[in-house]
Amino acid sequence: MAIQHAQPISRLIQELAKLPGIGEKTASRLTMHILRTSKENAEALARAILEVKEKIRFCSQCFNLTDQDPCRICQDPKRNREILCVVSSPEDLVALEKSGGFRGLYHVLHGVLSPLEGVGPKDLRLDELLSRLKGGENKEVILATNPSVEGEATAQYLSQIIKPLGVRVTRIARGVPMGGDLQYIDEITLSKSLENRSPL
Repeated sequence: MAIQHAQPISRLIQELAKLPGIGEKTASRLTMHILRTSKENAEALARAILEVKEKIRFCSQCFNLTDQDPCRICQDPKRNREILCVVSSPEDLVALEKSGGFRGLYHVLHGVLSPLEGVGPKDLRLDELLSRLKGGENKEVILATNPSVEGEATAQYLSQIIKPLGVRVTRIARGVPMGGDLQYIDEITLSKSLENRSPL
């Protein structure tokens, strides 16, 4: 006979199990940890979750996640505004920033082209990217999508629509392994990939 938890415990386990990578056992362990911690710690966690939902939005320029608009990167006067690095997700932007190898601006697509999953050009931030490039400030676009089939297809598509604007298009070097995710690659490899980018 299965052990029945009190309803509030079961509800928290169910909610935590909805998070990516969290199964029922891990959700149960997290729930027990929350029960053992102080009320203040539990309230701080709850407030942090609500604050993220209430205050975080997209930057109107690069579409990174931010609590101010424009975001800190777009506001930074020390960034090289002639180079724009296109990434598929905010996590990839964070990974590139950690590498310390890039001092330009970013544009976050929030996905990659994937016909099998029904993701087409209209589902990405491509119109906003083209509007930025037509402003004439950017001289080079670095395509830093993941080296997966979808990432490569997205890079090729972007190259085709950006080149007619007279902007130099480069791709991060192949120091990044095929099938890898930028957010899991070490900083040195990412930094070298940016340095050794190649024309498309």
